[in-house]
Amino acid sequence: MLIIRHREVAGLLNGHEKEVIDLVADAYQRHDEGRTSLPHSVFLRFPDRPRDRIIGLPGYLGASTDSRADGSSDEVAGMKWISSFPGNVEAGTERASAAILLNSLKNGHPEALIEGSLISAQRTAASAALGARLLLGARKPSGVTLIGTGVINREILRFLAVEQPELSGLAVYDQDLKRAKRFTAQNARLLPNAKVRHCTSLKEALGAHDLISFATTAGTPYTDLETCSPSTVVLHISLRDLTVPAVLASHNVVDDPGHVLRERTSLHLAEEETGRHDFIDASIGALLRGTARLTPDPGRPLVYSPFGLGVLDLALARYVRDTARRGGIGTLIDGFLPTSAPH
Repeated sequence: MLIIRHREVAGLLNGHEKEVIDLVADAYQRHDEGRTSLPHSVFLRFPDRPRDRIIGLPGYLGASTDSRADGSSDEVAGMKWISSFPGNVEAGTERASAAILLNSLKNGHPEALIEGSLISAQRTAASAALGARLLLGARKPSGVTLIGTGVINREILRFLAVEQPELSGLAVYDQDLKRAKRFTAQNARLLPNAKVRHCTSLKEALGAHDLISFATTAGTPYTDLETCSPSTVVLHISLRDLTVPAVLASHNVVDDPGHVLRERTSLHLAEEETGRHDFIDASIGALLRGTARLTPDPGRPLVYSPFGLGVLDLALARYVRDTARRGGIGTLIDGFLPTSAPH
């Protein structure tokens, strides 16, 4: 068993944002082509602690059509087990923690255990940056507004700085203004030429720029998009911020309808209220492959709501594992499995 710790994962991923975005785009395309197996995520909740949860994301990402130089396959199978305990933030620790287990496709044996919080955050951020690229098209946004100032929006800002380096404005809104200012003090360097603005209300934040990223811990919808500028692109990463009317008034792109229309997401609530889901315009995999097109109405918001597919985590975990093996990084544990079958 190969154990890869957080600092080792960070060393292998940091500075490789473009490669991570390419890995995520490739995983989306394979999923759209039907070369994945992706059961629904399993949500473990606690009766007396409704804010806390642990999610299991099993999956299989099939091999690419292009052969690898060394003749090996790039298929991968495994599971991410990720917790979200929002109270951790108040205690000074990270909200989310995760582990990813990869299994051999020759014999099913577990072969790598990888600390997964950074992989999870970066695959989410890469997905957001990819969504922004597709929904913006040739448009150049004036800047970006971040709703929520946690780890996810920090990584989204990092990846947007690579995808949209011309961004000239950064607006930030958090219910805790001190936290928002601490966030910009630590992370505004990612967009060194952007003018920073701390918004004192959500309404102000929504009207600040035509590219918005929601990454909050909201459990129920609380806002519309009426104060946004026309044709704003909304990265609805936390999935439960927008009201049903806001969803229905927007163009909606998702990663997988069968996954996002559950677990009380804003889109799930819209489906329950209307009895239909034709408000979803396209999936990101189909847009990437060119099998779907998005022709937005002028003035209508464009909302990207990715549920978060486990195959993205597996694609990055495979990259981390393979790179670690080549570089002799990580800790090999002998004797983790039985050495022989019982008689």
